[in-house]
Amino acid sequence: MVDGAPLGIREVRSRLTSLVRRAGNGERIVITIAGRPIAQLGPVEAADARVTIEDLVARGLLERARRGDRPIEPDTRIDSWTGGRLDRALREVRGA
Repeated sequence: MVDGAPLGIREVRSRLTSLVRRAGNGERIVITIAGRPIAQLGPVEAADARVTIEDLVARGLLERARRGDRPIEPDTRIDSWTGGRLDRALREVRGA
């Protein structure tokens, strides 16, 4: 998405260098194929970036627990990484 409009794959190919530079400056670019959003080009998060549960809820990536018997404090921070296994991350967060 450049100036609010998604970019088709052909346009991305022709402007890749400038789009990568813009992504490096923090801009997120939505890439479409046949008018359907398929991918996003954006900055790489720092390896030590910390994401809170509130951040994930705000982005719509996580729903709050429906059970209230084991609430997580809102300021609890969890590491965000790629390539990890979800079951291991949950065990770590839950302290098991």
